[in-house]
Amino acid sequence: MLRPPLVPPSARPALLVRWLYAVAVLIVAMVVVGGITRLTESGLSITEWKPISGIIPPLTDAQWQAEFANYQRIPEYQQINHGMSLAAFKAIFFWEYLHRVLGRVIGMAFALPLLWFWVRRQIPRGYGWRLTALLALGGFQGAIGWWMVTSGLSVRTDVSHVRLAIHLLTALVILGGIVWTALDLRVLARSGGTARPARMTVIGAVALVLLFVQLGYGALMAGLNAGLAANDWPLMNGRLFPTEELANRSFLDAAINDPFVVHFIHRWWAWIAFAGLMVLARKARAAGDRRASIAIHSMVGLQILLGIATVMTGVPIWLAALHQLVGTLLLIATVWGAHAIGRR
Repeated sequence: MLRPPLVPPSARPALLVRWLYAVAVLIVAMVVVGGITRLTESGLSITEWKPISGIIPPLTDAQWQAEFANYQRIPEYQQINHGMSLAAFKAIFFWEYLHRVLGRVIGMAFALPLLWFWVRRQIPRGYGWRLTALLALGGFQGAIGWWMVTSGLSVRTDVSHVRLAIHLLTALVILGGIVWTALDLRVLARSGGTARPARMTVIGAVALVLLFVQLGYGALMAGLNAGLAANDWPLMNGRLFPTEELANRSFLDAAINDPFVVHFIHRWWAWIAFAGLMVLARKARAAGDRRASIAIHSMVGLQILLGIATVMTGVPIWLAALHQLVGTLLLIATVWGAHAIGRR
């Protein structure tokens, strides 16, 4: 007996899939630009949060001077960049401005089509709440971003690396949710409206948790400039284990705040994540999705090679940004694999 369709006649799941994929591309770009913003130490160049008027950049010399004057009041300028020229300020302003504009573009690219689809009743049953939750999480992400920036405006000379990690991981949760939802809708469209959403399996959840730990430590690496703690591999400054760093502080403190220990954990947790992802890839292949398995294998191998190269070459910005891009693509591949083994 055929299962009755789960979608009303007006629903357009295939159209929603294309929309969500477009938003996912924008988020990937946002993550990469955010990484460059951190690597160029541009994140504190804009010291005010103006969600509406902030979309217009300084246009006159007086406006640029006012922005520069705001920057000159914070510790980063006074202790690190004292004497910076206006031209140099404009260079770092560019990346933070681009990052914030992309955030606004993503918000509009998600909210406005969602409203349109809702009014026209083109959203299949059971997906409205999920899409609304993703929209709300996106708005919350903007607040997290400003919370991160405020950590570097009064006492510190940079943003909190912990808040930076929270900011990145929230973006990746949104990206993962959008990709998972798009995959559900794609299967629904191909089934003629009878397929049910995939379930999260234990193997899929474990693989994603292992990867999120690794990605979180990647953010801590960027926030602490921990990639510069060692430029050899597999040893770190000729040592296998950070005995000296752990001798004077608790492991939990060192695991979050010590650049050498953070680098050590990020370097070796990669192999634990690798093992979990290989299991997921095998399961995805066994479930009939060979392309998801190939995507996981390809991205995880490339990501490890890029990580080693980034460290051994002194963390050049272009290579570190490419490492972050592939990490984001690896997350997408992992969500794809987890979805493949959870389809029903």
